[in-house]
Amino acid sequence: MEKPLVFITRRLALAPHAVLGTGIEVDQHDEDTLLPRDELLRRVRQATALLPVPGDRVDKEVLEAAPRLRIVANHAVGYDNVDVPACTARAVWVTNTPGVLTDATADLAWALILALARRLREGEAMIRSGAFRGWAPTMLLGRDLRGRTLGILGYGRIGRAVARRAEGFGMRVLFSSRGGGVALEELLEQSDVLSIHCPLNANTRHLIGGAELLRMKRGALLINTARGPIVDEAALVAALRKGHLGGAGLDVFEEEPAVHPGLLSRDDVVLLPHLGSATVETRESMARIALEQVERVLRGERPSTPVNEVSAR
Repeated sequence: MEKPLVFITRRLALAPHAVLGTGIEVDQHDEDTLLPRDELLRRVRQATALLPVPGDRVDKEVLEAAPRLRIVANHAVGYDNVDVPACTARAVWVTNTPGVLTDATADLAWALILALARRLREGEAMIRSGAFRGWAPTMLLGRDLRGRTLGILGYGRIGRAVARRAEGFGMRVLFSSRGGGVALEELLEQSDVLSIHCPLNANTRHLIGGAELLRMKRGALLINTARGPIVDEAALVAALRKGHLGGAGLDVFEEEPAVHPGLLSRDDVVLLPHLGSATVETRESMARIALEQVERVLRGERPSTPVNEVSAR
């Protein structure tokens, strides 16, 4: 009998066969670069399992190119890159990697908050350029966080972890989510710092657009470690240019990996290359969970982190 084949679209933080059984063949794009679309379609043809990353679009075209596919084990918590209904219609499991990246992403959100509040980007640039001439009472004055309001948009695992960290900084916390909290309008009006942690879907795409940004407090900070298209980047650039916002810290982008050119030269913007889960421990755990889902499905078992439900094949 032919062995099942898993196609892995990117280099992982651990070796696949450290998790997978010996009866599973592996085809891996062993690079950190995005796989070209035509190569993805070619290499998925014989795959029984696909392990993609958020930059890989798994849609009907991919599914039609992979008639043997039984599982898409997404290497992420979010799965907006996967057409879940199309997978369900073809009895293809979709899984994700929940839970393990909560603290790493919450820590990074706070790194962005602090970098903006204390103007760390500008300070480091001053040192590296040789412009630092000694301490001065008015040099690069930032802002205190104590007593300010942190607004959290999306109150799942990561949003709650960000809120817990706010206690140590003496901040007041408000949140808005499908499950409760305040209305979005109130969140925008009250927040000195707005941190985004909701999933990307049809309802949240461009949820933060021009009107919402102008509704925020003048001088407020915007943090996005969720998904780029939740924020209208052109509107964000416009709000920054008007001086309405105090700054933005972004780990994700609307057309990732591309970044709106209006963001690149601004001192009041901190940009990171999607590092939310980028710790050794977290990325190893994510890879392990995704690979475990592959092995379970290929053994005929139900995955432990399913996004959808499918009928037995």
